[in-house]
Amino acid sequence: MDELLRELAPRVLGALARRYGQFDAAEDAVQEALLAAATQWPAEGVPENPRSWLLAVAGRRMVDEFRSESARRRREETVFHLDVGSGPAGEKDDTLTLLFLCCHPSLSPPSQLALTLRAVGGLTTAEIASAFLVPESTMAQRISRAKQKIRSSGLSFTMPPSGERAARLRVVRQVLYLVFNEGYTTSGGTVLHRADLTAEAIRLTRTLRSLTPDDVETGGLLALMLLTDARRAARTDAQGALVPLDEQDRSLWNAEQIAEGVALVSASLGKGPVGPYQVQAAIAALHDEAATAAETDWPQILALYEVLERVSPGPVVTLNKAVAVGWARGPLAGLAALGELDGDDRMAGNHRVEAVRAHLLERAGDRAAAHRAYATAAAMTTSVPEQRYLTLRAALSGPDLTASEH
Repeated sequence: MDELLRELAPRVLGALARRYGQFDAAEDAVQEALLAAATQWPAEGVPENPRSWLLAVAGRRMVDEFRSESARRRREETVFHLDVGSGPAGEKDDTLTLLFLCCHPSLSPPSQLALTLRAVGGLTTAEIASAFLVPESTMAQRISRAKQKIRSSGLSFTMPPSGERAARLRVVRQVLYLVFNEGYTTSGGTVLHRADLTAEAIRLTRTLRSLTPDDVETGGLLALMLLTDARRAARTDAQGALVPLDEQDRSLWNAEQIAEGVALVSASLGKGPVGPYQVQAAIAALHDEAATAAETDWPQILALYEVLERVSPGPVVTLNKAVAVGWARGPLAGLAALGELDGDDRMAGNHRVEAVRAHLLERAGDRAAAHRAYATAAAMTTSVPEQRYLTLRAALSGPDLTASEH
């Protein structure tokens, strides 16, 4: 039932926002309708037309709100019937318009994330707050400010002009990518990943792809998510400890997701301008298609990172390329490539730089330097599973504890 409600939420919200032109009021009404459904449907059964049921409940809520102002606006004349949404106009899927609105450039990235998960994903404020490790009151204020921004900016519930759509679509993809990344490797807390967030990001990206079937980058993004999420079951052991990629039990990888992801990569590459998600998906496919870690085609992965660096340069790409250089050309070459990030303020405080440095130093045989880098990385991360893994690696790469102390 939760999956059905999340699928219907953006369609109901889109219909209301298009009908009444008030996104914030419509969003509040839909949330109340979803709560009513979650309470009533388990006991009474799912109605024959659940979308119309939600539209009716949310619509009545909006009518009640309008009637409170009837003396001034006479909105009590608005009638919302149970069959609202029937017919061609009512069946229109406004999800893409809704995504564009929630990811409007005038909103801050945190607001875009929160509003997308609430309005399009159907997550509650409490669920979103839990995912991003902030108090529910803080997330509620963030969502409220985002809705106020939309209202005060006069943003209408319409598709952006054709000249702006490509840029706006890039923002939508980026928001969905960030949702997935937060789910796959949480930025803090006691769990390594949140399957609910990765599943929601994949679901929303599927929806986006169905609405923009000719956009090859959206297909690339979906492929990247599927190929990455396919490894989730092998990322931790029975005790919940992190397992690095080269040590994972590949029999636990999701073969169905890998097959779908590889097919999407094949369908996307060469069909349009090459974008960063397509290239990252191709890299993920090479990892997933290797039967063992030793069979990984690191030279080809390195070549793809060099393409990615030209298509979408940035410090995270440089960091990942350094890993590929380390496997393709040796740890010393990897350390030299990592040196490109020395002094880059954009990566200041990022524990992954020190973690990669530690791994390369360990492979190069410099145990003392590796120990220091692992310890530094462990102190920098706020993720408990990553901290435990890095602390263990620091201990294993430290001085030989069996040596005689004389």
